[in-house]
Amino acid sequence: MSRVSRPVLPATRRRVEALGERLRLARLRRRMSQSEMATRTNTSRLTISRLERGEPSVGLAVLTRVLGVLGLEDHLDLIAQDDPLGQRLEDLALKRPRRSGRDKAEP
Repeated sequence: MSRVSRPVLPATRRRVEALGERLRLARLRRRMSQSEMATRTNTSRLTISRLERGEPSVGLAVLTRVLGVLGLEDHLDLIAQDDPLGQRLEDLALKRPRRSGRDKAEP
């Protein structure tokens, strides 16, 4: 039984492809072949190739192992580190403090 492939938004696809390219370049800078990366991450060369092409179906576990082999595992901490939209939504949902009768201006 094959998996159903879900569509990815074009902007997201471009980002995933750019990530794959950055991972490929990081691997090449370390003079490592796809086969060696596959062996060190306990996956197949085809999976490494799919990750580097930016196929979004490659699992997060593979990505984390690749980052570990490249010495970039600390970069995971940067994902969603800041959440300005979430903070703004949370701030808008906070109730404003009630003003007491003493704070109102006298007529």
